[in-house]
Amino acid sequence: MAIQHAVSGEPVIVLPPANAPGERQTVALFKTNELEVMRVVLPAGKSMPAHKVAGDITVQCLEGSIAFVGEGGSSQVLEAGELLYLDGGVVHSLTGIKDACVLVHIVLRK
Repeated sequence: MAIQHAVSGEPVIVLPPANAPGERQTVALFKTNELEVMRVVLPAGKSMPAHKVAGDITVQCLEGSIAFVGEGGSSQVLEAGELLYLDGGVVHSLTGIKDACVLVHIVLRK
């Protein structure tokens, strides 16, 4: 099934049902000139390697839990319902602790 990107003014499914494995994947939900919103799926043990983006970000854990490692190696656990804000340009990585789904907002800088 093709991923449906958000259209202005219309709802989009952020957290697909657990019984729909083909829909439980990392995907950009929408991207404009100023903002990108992504659903990131991280099964337990899977990592998103260290990287950085120019703009500020938020990472909101929707289900499961993740280890969030920031610049300098500081590590924090995000559980379902928790949100973390990070300044742009900071190197970070994510690792699934319990099968996790997170919502990431990235402010795009020109």
